[in-house]
Amino acid sequence: MRIMMIQPNYHSGGAEIAGNWPPSWVPYVGGALKQAGFTDIRFVDAMTDYIPDDVLAEIIAKYQPDVVLATAITPMIYQSQITLKIVKEVCPNAKTIMGGVHPTYMYTEVLGEAPWVDYIIRGEGEEITVNLLRAIANGTDVSDRRNILGIAFLEDGQVVATPAHPPIADLDTLTPDWDLLDWEKYIYTPLNVRVAVPNYARGCPFTCRFCSQWKFWRKYRSGSPKRFVDEIEILVKKHKVGFFILADEEPTINKPKFIALCNELIERNLGVYWGINTRVTDILRDENELPLYRKAGLVHVSLGTEAAAQLKLNLFRKETTIEQNKRAIQLLKQNGMVAEAQFIMGLENETPDTIEQTYHMALDWKPDMVNWNMFTPWPFSELFQELGDRVEVRDYSQYNFVTPIMKPNAMEREEVLKGVLRNYARFYMRKTLEYWFVKDPFKRKYLLGCLKAFAQTTLNKRFYNLKRVKYKGLHTEIELGFDESKILTPEQIAERKQQHPELKADVDFTGNISACGAPNDIEVSACGAPNDLPEYQGEEQDVPSMKI
Repeated sequence: MRIMMIQPNYHSGGAEIAGNWPPSWVPYVGGALKQAGFTDIRFVDAMTDYIPDDVLAEIIAKYQPDVVLATAITPMIYQSQITLKIVKEVCPNAKTIMGGVHPTYMYTEVLGEAPWVDYIIRGEGEEITVNLLRAIANGTDVSDRRNILGIAFLEDGQVVATPAHPPIADLDTLTPDWDLLDWEKYIYTPLNVRVAVPNYARGCPFTCRFCSQWKFWRKYRSGSPKRFVDEIEILVKKHKVGFFILADEEPTINKPKFIALCNELIERNLGVYWGINTRVTDILRDENELPLYRKAGLVHVSLGTEAAAQLKLNLFRKETTIEQNKRAIQLLKQNGMVAEAQFIMGLENETPDTIEQTYHMALDWKPDMVNWNMFTPWPFSELFQELGDRVEVRDYSQYNFVTPIMKPNAMEREEVLKGVLRNYARFYMRKTLEYWFVKDPFKRKYLLGCLKAFAQTTLNKRFYNLKRVKYKGLHTEIELGFDESKILTPEQIAERKQQHPELKADVDFTGNISACGAPNDIEVSACGAPNDLPEYQGEEQDVPSMKI
């Protein structure tokens, strides 16, 4: 059976400024398929290669796949739908499968918009994809699909979503196949080396209201440090990877395991550098261990500081204070690591003064780098539900961290974007000179490489999607590029909720049939068991869940 995996050709001007990132889902899902005996797998990275739709159609037609898998984060969803439509046009008999965080929650909406999608993988993909492809290979997927956990599909025009598949209990059982990727394509611009994005842990015990990853993974788990570093050693020695960034939400939350991971890296002396995203509170907690982390190759830490005013931190349910953010940045810099601060912009209470406040806060904190990210109300997050009809823009292609989705009460979206771009220009203009005087040779080289990435993507207008910004003398015009048909009035949003309640995100993985295939709106399942049985919890979590 010929299997094709496709990364859709979507670009936003966000993380791509640092280079081309390898899509992690491919080696992990592809490796699980190969372990299950599916060996004829081809990966097409339409994103990195900027493959237009007509050329992609030719590639698909030539390969004649039996099954095609594509992924979709929220801003990629429309291009992912187009990608699988192309598959059906050139290979009508091929099975089309979509996975990723957006269709996991929004499967009803996706299948309504793209009925050519045969199956949606809901949640963690490795085991579910293997189970589904085994049924397809046996020719029994149509008859057996109601018994395959963790999928959604159309049946007689109705959306069917099976009960959730249990989370993968032991991450050491994962078998990523790194050979599926063409590593020459994936270069991290700041160091000009190959880059990887492996998984060490999955899930998050925190419940930030703007986020949804903690629900996607459903429970926090981490692999063994030794097994993980085995994978890093393969990436370094076989694929010449020089930098990796952990794809984890909170890699430092389990301190003993993270220290063991660092010690394992130090012992093997692989000469690889790496970066993480983590919480301010973990850096403060680990003050004495920071020299160890740097010795293990950790050189870049991005902190979720995320607010100019404590009001925003409270709104996001973030358990940090302004002073803690500043202290964490100081500690990272003192230990030779690049400290990056993140600000979230564009909430309803944004004003020109609060935008300016973030700039002065950045000057006060003195981070090495700053990102100003636009608030993106994921349609499956708790905060989105609370904002309700105030989220007028439902054009998911613009939910990309670089486009203001919410309209602040006191200013226009375009003014928010102008203010953020002004912050970037002023901050990095100062850094243009400052980076040259960094005493640590490696850190100086790294920061100048970051500056090069900013400069390159500013000139080609990929940074922050600058193509939408037009300068006419001293006047600046911005075209945000929203699909006008996807900007809804409060009345339209209310009508949509009333007439189509099924379109609401399934954030609890309930599905709409029981484990025996019966509808979920009856009091007992088809086998007589109550329909309100508790969700599978698996083994004990490494750390307790926390509400913050």
